Order: sequence, then C-alpha cells, then structure tokens
Amino acid sequence: MNRTIKNIIITLFCFLVYYIAFENFARIMQLIDKFFNYRLLSYFITYIIIGVPIFTGTCVINNNYKVFNNLGLSKNILQGLILATIFTIPMFIGGFIFYKFNTEIIISNLIAGTILAGLFEELYFRGFLFGQIFRNTKLGFLPSIIIGAIVFAAAHLYQSQNIATMTGIFITTFLGAIFFAWLFVEWDYNLWVPVFLHTLMNLSWDLFNISDNALGNTTSNIFRGLTIASAIILTILYKRKHGQKLSINRNTLLKKI
Repeated sequence: MNRTIKNIIITLFCFLVYYIAFENFARIMQLIDKFFNYRLLSYFITYIIIGVPIFTGTCVINNNYKVFNNLGLSKNILQGLILATIFTIPMFIGGFIFYKFNTEIIISNLIAGTILAGLFEELYFRGFLFGQIFRNTKLGFLPSIIIGAIVFAAAHLYQSQNIATMTGIFITTFLGAIFFAWLFVEWDYNLWVPVFLHTLMNLSWDLFNISDNALGNTTSNIFRGLTIASAIILTILYKRKHGQKLSINRNTLLKKI
C-alpha cells in the first residue's frame, strides 16, 4: 500500500470515528458536566475528548508526537489574530451600520459559538481532514478539500428545514470550507488565520443579530463578500510583495506535480 492511499485511509477512518462521537456530543457533555457543573468548560472538554481520534491519527500519519505543529497550531498566533481582524473589518462595519446590536447575548453561548466553534471546526476540518490529506499525500487542493467541504456544509443543515434555505446554507458553507482551506495553505499552514477569521465572522453575525443561520440576507452577504474578497486580495498582495508564489496553483490544484 503506497503512502498516499495509506494516509487517506487513516485520515478518513479517524475522522469517521470523531464524527460518530460528535453525533453523541450532547450525551458526552451531559456526563462530563456532572463532574464540572460548568457548561462552558464541559463544552470545551467534550470537544477535546471527541477529538482523540483526530490527535491519534495525526501522530500516526506524521510518525511523531508533534500534534500542534502538524495541525498548524504552532504557527504565529498573533499573525492570525491581526490578519483576521483586518479581513473582517467590512463585516463589523456593515453590522454596525445596518443592524441593531443583539441585546439578548448570553456570554457563555457567544464564546461557544464563536471562539470554541471557530477553533475546533478549523482544527478538525481544516487542520486534520483537509490538512493531513493535502500535506501528506500526492492529492492536489481540490481532491483534498472536497470531502471535508461536503461534510462541513452538511453539518450546518440543521439550521433550517426549508429546502431552499438548506440549499443556500449548503452552498455557502461548502464554499466557506474551500476559502478557509485556501487561507490555511497560503499562510504557510498557520491554522490561526482561519481559526480567528472563522471566529470573528461568527462574532459579527451574533453581535449584530444578523441571522439565525449561515445563509444570511443580501445586505449581510455583501459585507461578508467584502470580507472574503479583502482576505483573498490582501493575501495575494502580501505574497507578491515578498516575492512568494501562490501555493495553490496549476501544479497543486488537482495533483501535486
């Protein structure tokens, strides 16, 4: 069995085990909360526990115990925060101008839906499911991201029961998964860039009570589009200024040459 096939099998198997555990997230968290009696901490610990297959798979694939490094968490965290803050300026401006501040915010829910969601979704989907396949096989960007993007998008369908809205949510989150993965690669596998960007985009969505699902409306999507455009343009300009070629190109799009 060659290295590419072996690593794909390990990645998909470990992610499947994680996803089965994720489907029982509420039950596991309920058990953990009996010990800590603090839901936000229990939420965090549950995410760590169900991520054990992810961490194990990372060690096996890379044949070492440098989990943080292999998942992209050992990179410059300040760089990720600064870039994400700059990128999301349009969304916060749009929220401030066109929407009312959400006065019914529950801080623990806000932290769970922004910081923790941004961290663990990027860690498990981009750092592991996409990252380990793209970095450790001969597959190019698109084949490496396709499965993760589909699963990531499908995981957000609970936000609506309307077919049209569900379709919109799926397309939006599917493209979002590709966008976050692209940033992850172009910023030298610094996972903190998509983590903080994901977090701040979610934060703007919640602070200004923009929408109760990922689809949003025309106004919110204009400013979300400006955020995405700014992230892409500024990334390209930065790499050009420093004489760096884009990592995702015709030689890495479908199969690494």
